[in-house]
Amino acid sequence: MEFFRIHKDIPFMRHALTFNVISLVTFVLAVVFLFTKGLHLSVEFTGGTLIETHYAQTADLEKVRNALGKAGFSDYAVQNFGSSQDVMIRLPLKSEQNSNQIGEAVMKALEADAPGSELRRVEFVGPQVGKELAENGAMALLLVIIGIVIYLAFRFEWRFSVSAIIANLHDVVIILGFFAFFQWEFSLSVLAAILAVLGYSVNESVVVFDRVRETFKSKRGLSTPEVLDHAITSTISRTIITHGCTQMMVLSMLVFGGETLHYFAMALTIGICFGIYSSVLVASPLVMWLGVSREQFIKPKKVIEGANEDGAVV
Repeated sequence: MEFFRIHKDIPFMRHALTFNVISLVTFVLAVVFLFTKGLHLSVEFTGGTLIETHYAQTADLEKVRNALGKAGFSDYAVQNFGSSQDVMIRLPLKSEQNSNQIGEAVMKALEADAPGSELRRVEFVGPQVGKELAENGAMALLLVIIGIVIYLAFRFEWRFSVSAIIANLHDVVIILGFFAFFQWEFSLSVLAAILAVLGYSVNESVVVFDRVRETFKSKRGLSTPEVLDHAITSTISRTIITHGCTQMMVLSMLVFGGETLHYFAMALTIGICFGIYSSVLVASPLVMWLGVSREQFIKPKKVIEGANEDGAVV
C-alpha cells in the first residue's frame, strides 16, 4: 500500500557524514547527561511505600494527586489497579517516617481532599527489590540486543547486523539522555517502552535492508550509495504510513492517558522519531562504510566441468 511514490531517488548518502556527525554529537550529549545528572529512578527501583486504597465509586485520580500534593508529598505515583475503584499510591520512604506513619498521613490527606477511600494495604518495598528489578531489566535489554544481532546476522550479513545494533543502541541511549536531562521519572513502564522501541526500530532497519538486498540483485550498474538511496526512497511511503499510524496511537496515550501513561508514551514518541532517523540516516551509511557490495548477494554461477557455454555436455 502506498499513498505516493517518489520516482527520483533522494540522495541521502550524499549527506551521510553530516547526519552521522549530528547523531554522534547527540549521542555524546546523552551520555554526558546520564553520567552527570543520572536517571530519576521511580520507587520501583529505589524502594519506598506502596499504599492500596478502595473507593465505593470510580476513583478520581486527579483529586488523589492534588490531595497528596497539598499534603506536601513529592515524587508520588498514583494509578488504578484491578478496577477503576482501586487506587495504588507509590511514595518514596522518608528517613524520619516509617510505612505506617506514611500510610496514616496519606489517608488523612485523602480524607480532606479526596474523601471516601478505604485503606486496604500499606507495604514497604525495599531497595533490594529495586536492585533486582534493575538487574533483571538490564539483562532483558542485553538479551534483546543479542537476539537482534543474531537474527540480522543470519537474515542478512554481519555488516547489516553491526550497523543495525549501533543504530538501535543510539536510539536507546538518546531516550535515556532525554530522561536524564529533564529528570523525568524512570519506571518499569519506561523500561518496557525502551524494549518496545528496540523491536520497533529494528523492524524499520530490516525493511530498508531487505530493499537494499533486492536492489543489489535486481539492478545492475548502480553504485552502493545509489542502491542505498533507491532502497530508502522506495520505502518512504511505507515508513510514513507505519510510523504515522503508530505515532497517532502513542500521541493519544500521551495526551489522554494521564500521568500513568505519560512517560511511557513520551519514551515511545522519542523512540519512534529517532528510530526513523537512525534506521535511514545512521544504519544505512554505516553499512556503506563497512563495505557492502553487490558481490556479497550474488552467488557465482557453478561451472560444470565438461560443459560448453550453452550448457551442453561435450
